[in-house]
Amino acid sequence: MSAATIATIDWRHDIEAAAQRLHARVPGFLRETPLWKLRGEALGLKARGAEVWLKLEHLQISGSFKARGMMNRLLANDIPASGAIVASGGNAGIATAAAAQALGVPCEVFLPVVSSEAKRARLRALGAQVVVGGEVYGDALAACLERQRETGALLTHAYDQPEVVAGAGTLGREIEQQGGMPDAVLVSVGGGGLIAGLAGWFEARSRVVALEPERAPTLFNARAAGEPIDVDVGGVAADSLGARRIGAISWEITQRHVRDALLLSDEAIRSAQLWLWRELKLAVEPAAALPLAALQSAAYVPREGEKICLIVCGANVDPATLA
Repeated sequence: MSAATIATIDWRHDIEAAAQRLHARVPGFLRETPLWKLRGEALGLKARGAEVWLKLEHLQISGSFKARGMMNRLLANDIPASGAIVASGGNAGIATAAAAQALGVPCEVFLPVVSSEAKRARLRALGAQVVVGGEVYGDALAACLERQRETGALLTHAYDQPEVVAGAGTLGREIEQQGGMPDAVLVSVGGGGLIAGLAGWFEARSRVVALEPERAPTLFNARAAGEPIDVDVGGVAADSLGARRIGAISWEITQRHVRDALLLSDEAIRSAQLWLWRELKLAVEPAAALPLAALQSAAYVPREGEKICLIVCGANVDPATLA
């Protein structure tokens, strides 16, 4: 899809359509996840009266926001007898498998070796055929595309399809319905489907801030280069934020609607992840901890009285790693 075509899409219209499709076709599949409003002081922040909203999307069906986009992708297309196929670091695969199971169709998931055993076990429990190979997400995607050409299965891309982005954008719609308009939304970026959906919904009405690990600077490096480029990826969040290149849709939307792209150290991410477990008993994966890490490390400094929404995006984590 060309940048010119992407620029013509009315994302708020498509997000509204996705929300209506999901509600009408599969009522009860998606959960309305809680929006927890806390004072900044409750999170140990020197935030001068800032109000921090935790959007607990890790409680979504399949354990992440990905369920929204994957189900929207399946519902918006005819599904062949060979079912659905996806490459994933784990969460998009789990979401596609959950959607496929709900619709009664087969699902095949390609994972890189960096994917966690907890995510592989969850996929198998959902009835998916799991193929593990390649060092990172890009390797799994190449194998997935070759297999898709053989079987004709419906491809669900982890982040770079309009239906996937519009489905992710329903999260922004839900936040606004639950709590009104936040001043800022802090969100983790891998391939960029979630931030594209959120920026497509909020546009200039709220400041959407991109957060990436220093060891997976997909959007940050693209901005430095002036175009999407391949980057080396690794670190504590690589199983979720391991895309080598920012998606074309995300690149176009974030160029228009996202001003800030910030990098965070593995140490800050891990510290925030453990803090969420020890202090709030929220068991989340590293990718879900970047928004809090941005506040705790002062990478993002709130204005006095600012309303900041942190997207707690995924919970597919081995609890043993939180000890």
